[in-house]
Amino acid sequence: MQPFYCQSPFHYTRRVTREVMVGNVGLGGGNPIRVQSMLTSDTRDTESCVKEALGLAEAGCEIIRLTAQTKVYAANLENVARELRAAGCHVPLVADIHFKPDAAMEAAKWVEKIRVNPGNFIDKKKFEVREYSDLEYEEELERLRKEFTPLVLFCKEHGRAMRIGSNHGSLSDRILNRFGDTPEGMVESALEFAQIARDLDYHSLVFSMKASNVKVMIAAYRLLVARMNALGADWNYPIHLGVTEAGGGEDGRIKSAVGIGSLLMDGIGDTLRVSLTEDAVYEVPVAYQLSKPFQPAEKLDDPMPEFAEPELSYNPLEIRKRRSESVLCDGVELGNDALVRVVATDEAWGSLQSECDAMGDMMPELSLSALKVMEVDPRDAAEIAKVNACDAPQIVTVKNGLDMDVVYAFRMLASVIEERHPILLKDVLMPGSVPAADVALVSARNIGSLLCDGIGDAVLVQAEETPQAAAFLAYNILQATGTRLTRADYVSCPSCGRTLYNIQEATARIRKATEHLKGVKIAVMGCIVNGPGEMADADFGYVGGAPNKINLYVKHTPVKFNIPQEEAVEKLVELIKEYGRWVEPTR
Repeated sequence: MQPFYCQSPFHYTRRVTREVMVGNVGLGGGNPIRVQSMLTSDTRDTESCVKEALGLAEAGCEIIRLTAQTKVYAANLENVARELRAAGCHVPLVADIHFKPDAAMEAAKWVEKIRVNPGNFIDKKKFEVREYSDLEYEEELERLRKEFTPLVLFCKEHGRAMRIGSNHGSLSDRILNRFGDTPEGMVESALEFAQIARDLDYHSLVFSMKASNVKVMIAAYRLLVARMNALGADWNYPIHLGVTEAGGGEDGRIKSAVGIGSLLMDGIGDTLRVSLTEDAVYEVPVAYQLSKPFQPAEKLDDPMPEFAEPELSYNPLEIRKRRSESVLCDGVELGNDALVRVVATDEAWGSLQSECDAMGDMMPELSLSALKVMEVDPRDAAEIAKVNACDAPQIVTVKNGLDMDVVYAFRMLASVIEERHPILLKDVLMPGSVPAADVALVSARNIGSLLCDGIGDAVLVQAEETPQAAAFLAYNILQATGTRLTRADYVSCPSCGRTLYNIQEATARIRKATEHLKGVKIAVMGCIVNGPGEMADADFGYVGGAPNKINLYVKHTPVKFNIPQEEAVEKLVELIKEYGRWVEPTR
């Protein structure tokens, strides 16, 4: 089946959308991909908000978001907006709304855009399990319509834009009970709100489908666009991209590159934010790095290829690994249900042999020559026929030196060779072609996108110059995509005005104490907004419950409350031990 979320999975075409104005900034249409960020300051603190916003604007941020968790916070947006404009800063402001329709109504007086989370704007999340009859479900939708309509009418009258942003971690009980904790539920949640807006002839809409699990995030965005395309040509609304709770440091950058980069390759995305557990100003240059190759000034739509494109061999709206057969290489199983392996060039493999102990779990498992890999041009029918004529499954990859985008080349390879053949992924086809500063993001985008498509049985990083860095990057990409966990995994939100403690400091302390816990997933959340939902995808959670007080969770269930921040990491370790997931660090 060919996807209906993009023109082709084998070449680049940017999705055509209507233009939506956010103040003086246009989204979609022929506009550049816009870069956003979010203030970490308390929205009631005018001076801090203005100072931080001016710093973001100076860094190139084009749209700035602030939290407005209550009507009191929202009211101070008047002062923030006035002082910013007086300082000569006209970057549009967005109010982030959760739970409180009255806060949204107040905020809409002062900012250019309202972000509504359909999972908690009106619905309350209690994790109740109940069956909704069709009549009961319709009654809930009618209640939603009644509550949401005043905000829509105000935004329509006053020229405000609106983002309807579903979060995987905060779907309503109504959606969860009918659709489950799924991309389908995320999309349905947003479309319910959008239909109300459209019935009122309001169209200044932008959509997002954010999740900390990049595979869920990618599937949800694709499904959203496919659904909107099916609904009609006038559902051509712009899309905001983001991986929620991506984390900090290289982990956060790699995870963002996978999720955001994959969708940009699909031609999807008109504005984006890279959510890092760092000061907001550091998000902006990463966002520009990710978006630059896809900006209209840099990349036009690819011409239609001269060859016939194959049918896609997998469903890109599902989360499923391509099923190859098993191959044994130097005693290491590859393909089928085996772990996705990390491969090194023969030269790198030789240089790392003396460092096996130091590399530990980050040591590559195979040299390139051990794979006896067949290298092909996926456009060459004769080369593909040779592979498929083999009696035994063969490890196959794309030839170096081909003038093809990596992602499109490997998607084509997976579609033309028989599924039984395992695939070795590469991050680049022309080693040395990527500037050193861009290697991590480019490699993560290319390999990570394909892993999220379900393609790949082994990975080879060629863009990194040093063997150690190449191996670490390969394992970090596997970790970011959830393909293979070699250490603890973290879901860590960026700070914002809702954060109730120093989340950057806490995240660093938690990592230091727990990073050796292979396969344990820990969520570090500033507040309750997405906390319980994201906790369902984590083993343990560390969540701000009150100023400088922490609640600890197991999955989405709170088990310990109001722990002073200075004691909370120690209590988290005790909780992990209590549930039998602790091991002592070896070094």
